[in-house]
Amino acid sequence: MSSVVDLLERRQIGLYLFALALGAAVGLSFPAVAGAAEFAINPVLGLLLYATFLGVPFGKIGEALRDWRFLTTVFVVNFVIVPGVVFILSRVVAHDQVLLVGVLFVLLTPCIDYVIVFTGLAAGASDRLLAAAPLLMLAQMLLLPVYLLAFVGGDFVDSVDLTPFAEAFAVLIVLPLVAAGLTQLAAAKTRWGRPVVDGALSMMVPLMMLTLAVVVASQISGVGRELGALLLVVPVYVAFAAIMVPIGATAARVAKLDVAARRAVVFSGATRNSLVVLPLALALPAGFELAPLVVVTQTLIELVAMVIFVRLIPRLIRDPVTHR
Repeated sequence: MSSVVDLLERRQIGLYLFALALGAAVGLSFPAVAGAAEFAINPVLGLLLYATFLGVPFGKIGEALRDWRFLTTVFVVNFVIVPGVVFILSRVVAHDQVLLVGVLFVLLTPCIDYVIVFTGLAAGASDRLLAAAPLLMLAQMLLLPVYLLAFVGGDFVDSVDLTPFAEAFAVLIVLPLVAAGLTQLAAAKTRWGRPVVDGALSMMVPLMMLTLAVVVASQISGVGRELGALLLVVPVYVAFAAIMVPIGATAARVAKLDVAARRAVVFSGATRNSLVVLPLALALPAGFELAPLVVVTQTLIELVAMVIFVRLIPRLIRDPVTHR
């Protein structure tokens, strides 16, 4: 079994690209599968995050929360620098309020879920990002209306319901986090707990593949139907991902963080909360039906970018000992 897990981990990048292609092929060939696949997103993502949280030593979370230099850097990047970058990039779609709202929803909200997975794959400080996740979620819930007020206007902000945002946080973060903590506690005190932890950790690569395939299959048909309108947001998302790598790396270097923390800052700055913000986009009032697809388009681009970043970031931000 361990040899199979080792093989999956060595081939994970290619496997993720295969999962993306498979999800796209299924979604385009069988559009009727979109509804079932969309319903499966939260359960599958919840399982992935449960397995991810199991791999993070909970005993170190308190220590991570005391790392104020890391937390300050993450917050400055996500809530000071990113809004400025987003405002500039969003001028490309500022003439269309629906496209603008979709872009702002997704780019102004830092990721709190699978960023932890990708950061871990790149040997980044996933435990510190896990510790920061509740604070990032709370901050974006408070600040998103402020940004929307500044970038779009007061009338639109009054029409937004934040309840789906809170529900997604409870289902995708709190529930898997509590379950993982209880499982780790059981592993320390019972004979059956350890095999459960080891089994879940061995499923990380298959669960990530399943998540990527399900997300793409659920939305690719809708994206294809609206491709003409959505093409305008593609360069915005590509530019954002490309710009945030040097910005995150520079901010982390200025803060004098260690290598793992610097990689985590880059991933946090470049990865957005698309899966969690999708229910919020779906709850927008009439006339904004295209906004969820604007969010999903970012997801598709970001997933490809993250697969690349898992290999790229460790080469850009090198561990001197490992490099030697």
